[in-house]
Amino acid sequence: MSNLNDILKSFHLQDELNPKIWEENNGVYIMNPKVRTHLLEIADDFIEFIGVDILVSDVVMTGSLANYNWSKFSDVDIHIMVDFNQFSDDEKPLYEDLFFLKKSLYNTKHDFRIFGYDVELYVEDESVIKSVKNIGVYSLLEDEWITEPESESVEINYDIVKIKSKEWMKVIDSLIDNVDDEDLDTSKKLIKKYTDKIRNFRQTGLDKGGEYSNENLVFKVLRRNGYLEKLRGLSDKITDKKLSLKELNI
Repeated sequence: MSNLNDILKSFHLQDELNPKIWEENNGVYIMNPKVRTHLLEIADDFIEFIGVDILVSDVVMTGSLANYNWSKFSDVDIHIMVDFNQFSDDEKPLYEDLFFLKKSLYNTKHDFRIFGYDVELYVEDESVIKSVKNIGVYSLLEDEWITEPESESVEINYDIVKIKSKEWMKVIDSLIDNVDDEDLDTSKKLIKKYTDKIRNFRQTGLDKGGEYSNENLVFKVLRRNGYLEKLRGLSDKITDKKLSLKELNI
C-alpha cells in the first residue's frame, strides 16, 4: 500500500496536462493521435465484450489524466457513455449490474497500459458525467473537449482529507475484522452497505464541489492505498470461506 502522505502530496496541481497524453498548440490541448487510436481500439473491444446491444452516445476520457491533478497514481479513465433512458425502469438495475460485472471482469482480464498508466473502463450514464463540476471530459469519438479543464488555483484542505481518509480506513478495517462473525447473508449485506456508503459519499462531493471536493479526494486516497480493493474482494473471500468445508481430524 502507498504511504498516506505520499498520496496526499500527489493531489497538488500540475502546470500543464500530462505531455505524454496531450499535445499543446497555442494554449489548446488535443489528445496525442496515437493515444487516441489505442484508446478507441480498447473501447471497441470492451463494448464487444459486454455482449449486449446498447446505444453508445460517446466514448470519453476523464479523471486526473484529463485534468491538471495527474500524478504517478493516475489511471486512464475511459467511460462508455450510454443514455440509461433507453432502458425501462425494470431493466435499469439489471443493466447496471451487468455493466458493473462486465467492467470488473474486463479490467481483471486485461492489463492495458498507456505510457505506464493503467487503463480503467466503465459504462456510465451520460447524465452523470454532465452533472460533475470542475472536471475535464474529452470525447474520443469527436476528438475534442466536452468540458475543458481549468488550470485554476485550488485550495485543498489536506488535514480534513487526511482525517476523513483515516476514519474510512478504520471503518473498512473494522468491517474486515468483524464481518466473519456474521452469517453469509448478513456479511454480504454489511459489505454492500459500506460499499454503497463510500460511493454515495464520493458522489455527494462530486455534485457539491467537483473533482477537488474533500469527499472525492478521500475516495482517491482509499483507491490509491488499496483500501477499496480490500473492500471489493471481501465479499468473495467471505463467501469462499463460509461455503467451504474443511477435513475433520479423526
